[in-house]
Amino acid sequence: MNVIVELEKPLVELEAKIDGLKKLNETQRVDFSAEIAALEAKARQLKNEVFGNLTPWQRVHMARHPRRPLALDYISALDGFTELHGDRTFRDDPAIVTGYAYLDGMPIFVIGEQKGRDTKDNLYRNFGMPHPEGYRKAQRIMQHAEKFKRPLVSFIDTPGAYPGIGAEERGQSQAIAQSLILLAGLRTPIVVNITGEGGSGGALAIGIGDHIVMLQHAVYSVASPEAAASILWRDAGRAEEAAKRLHLTSDELFEFGIIDEVVSEPLGGAQADATRVIADLLAADKRALARLTRLSADELVDRRYEKFRRIGSHVERVHDSAAR
Repeated sequence: MNVIVELEKPLVELEAKIDGLKKLNETQRVDFSAEIAALEAKARQLKNEVFGNLTPWQRVHMARHPRRPLALDYISALDGFTELHGDRTFRDDPAIVTGYAYLDGMPIFVIGEQKGRDTKDNLYRNFGMPHPEGYRKAQRIMQHAEKFKRPLVSFIDTPGAYPGIGAEERGQSQAIAQSLILLAGLRTPIVVNITGEGGSGGALAIGIGDHIVMLQHAVYSVASPEAAASILWRDAGRAEEAAKRLHLTSDELFEFGIIDEVVSEPLGGAQADATRVIADLLAADKRALARLTRLSADELVDRRYEKFRRIGSHVERVHDSAAR
């Protein structure tokens, strides 16, 4: 069960009461304005208590919220989106959506990891976990972006690459590695958006870019908290502890220099005002591309190389044994 959904239940019930009183106010002669105002004040206070200071584990569940905007919600907000299918080798992978569109008049290519809204759709989209053919489809779009000298914009939202036997047989790790190689040297601007879960190599495969934008309550990590807890302590039940130790929140990742920009979410998460969040994210992409498109291809590749070389930099202390 999603932790945030559970936390929201009293708030949802309170908002339902407010809506009910508002309808009565419109149809009955009795004035409920005072009661509505009191309940609205209580709802604001409860919302602040629930969402005002989320823990890393609660943010993980916020990133997984069933009503959170998905990749196609952002992509559909672009103009003239045309979807491109297939990897030209095996099949089309619905967990990755690709195509071309226009961002405020600028032609771009897009790649997005797409989850489902319900059980049927999630089964079709494989819960947003791509197979190798999904990454090979993405590679085809990366090459198109470079060939036609168009920026590439990606939307990350996946628990991770699919770990099934078939995916391994078809070269899952090789497909991810090839995506990383392509993105690292791609001679066109790349903007990456982390909108929900950014899990493991499944996210990183479309996550190498010149400017990385992250929603406030998205998460980005080398592994999901459950997987990390299973690996470190052989106990998935310690996922909450793992979430804290992984430093997977947007503010921590911005401080580390792993991401470049954080787009704030309304109180209650992106799903509370999806239209505003989508507009804010695409506006951030537009600003980034306006700056990046002024650079030459050589400058882009060199800056991208230096950007990722700086991540994880450290200083070694040399102990002078003679001074002891």
